[in-house]
Amino acid sequence: MNKKLIVLGSAGLLLGAIFIVPSKVLAYRGDASVKGPDCTEERHEKMVAAFDNNDYQSWKELMNGKGRVTEVINEENFSKFGEAHRLSLEGKTEEAQQIREELGLGLRNGTGSGRRMGGGFGRNSK
Repeated sequence: MNKKLIVLGSAGLLLGAIFIVPSKVLAYRGDASVKGPDCTEERHEKMVAAFDNNDYQSWKELMNGKGRVTEVINEENFSKFGEAHRLSLEGKTEEAQQIREELGLGLRNGTGSGRRMGGGFGRNSK
């Protein structure tokens, strides 16, 4: 009886982790209206100011090298990335998506171009 209870309890925890963890980790995926796990009001205000002022250096410091976006976005293409951000906030997701793809971010339906969800979980996601 105890073994069955332990196995069922473990299975329940595993299933819960499978459904909860990816939703937290994969929160952003190109939708500017979705707040990521590191989002605070102060950081959000600084991020908005960086986009509004076309301030690549501030954005870069806020990102702290996190995410593939920091490998793709540079000082030369930051203004275009900011445009995609603004379009996304305005609800113009298709236009924003097109710019992201032009920049090499390639977001399609929440996953990277040609990659399946979960590609960043311990596997080479590039």
